[in-house]
Amino acid sequence: MLTRSLIFTGMMVALLSTQNAQAGTLDDIKAKAFVQCGINQGLPGFATRDDQGRWKGLDVDFCRAVAAAVFGDVQKVKFTPLSAKERFSSLQSGDIDVLSRNTTWTSTRDTALGLSFVGTIFYDGQGFMVRKNSGVKSAKGLAGATICANTGTTTELNVADFFQQLGQKYELVAFEKSDEALKAYEQGRCDVYTTDHSGLSAQRLKLEKPTEHLILGQTISKEPLGPVVREADTRWFKIVRWTLFALINAEELGLTSANIDQMMKSKNPKIRRFVGLQGDFGAKLQLENNWAYNIVKLVGNYGEVFERNVGPKTPLNIARGNNALWTKGGLHYAPPMR
Repeated sequence: MLTRSLIFTGMMVALLSTQNAQAGTLDDIKAKAFVQCGINQGLPGFATRDDQGRWKGLDVDFCRAVAAAVFGDVQKVKFTPLSAKERFSSLQSGDIDVLSRNTTWTSTRDTALGLSFVGTIFYDGQGFMVRKNSGVKSAKGLAGATICANTGTTTELNVADFFQQLGQKYELVAFEKSDEALKAYEQGRCDVYTTDHSGLSAQRLKLEKPTEHLILGQTISKEPLGPVVREADTRWFKIVRWTLFALINAEELGLTSANIDQMMKSKNPKIRRFVGLQGDFGAKLQLENNWAYNIVKLVGNYGEVFERNVGPKTPLNIARGNNALWTKGGLHYAPPMR
């Protein structure tokens, strides 16, 4: 009987601890009246400051979408710029509520750090940038090269795998901050600069003479980039995950920041559920029933976020490619709201 009593007591303690953890983040955020979001220290298209000092970018817009879902107000978010080395410890310690910082989803990060990836917001892959006058046209021509990279990222292991597979030697020079790695490359300390293709497009814009540098066409890895939260808090995990799904579903449904008020009149049950006129999907997340409407009205759908930050009409000039909807040959596919 004593053993059974101890087991039962242990189960109850575990259950109560789980329930407390699940309630914790959202309650804390509501108490302080803002979401604390970890972002890149400065990566054009994803997280950078404009002339007025206001943060902008794809990852920044996702933070604002979370604030829109929770508060119906995109101003109720504060940003913490983080290096690659700092990002996970900052989330683990509770200094930030969500990490939205071009972070690759891997098995180790998802299982060994006490963190959970909510999904993929940007499908990417690692590549290489070289000087045009180097004469290098292919990644296979980098044997013996000195390569600048960012420490604490997946890039180091990817480079090792790539050259090991080719049976070639190389020298890696790693820096804590991406801008330090880029500066070393520009100063000639390295022959090559490597990171995700989106990062190469963004970092090249910072070089004194961007047109003198070539991003090689090869992609050597899979880099599914996505937001991250602490794994103990299931409720908060679902809120952040469904914020991402709402952005994707909105684009699929044809809902935009410009037309969503008009679409409130739609008789389409999928749209009526999305905007909160049918069902109780907000209540199930402990949010207002118009939480998804607020995301689209205040931030836009995924396509809008992509196009204004990194799309073909921006300096980065990135095509949708894998980041198109599944209905248009891409990989973005969100569960339905029903």
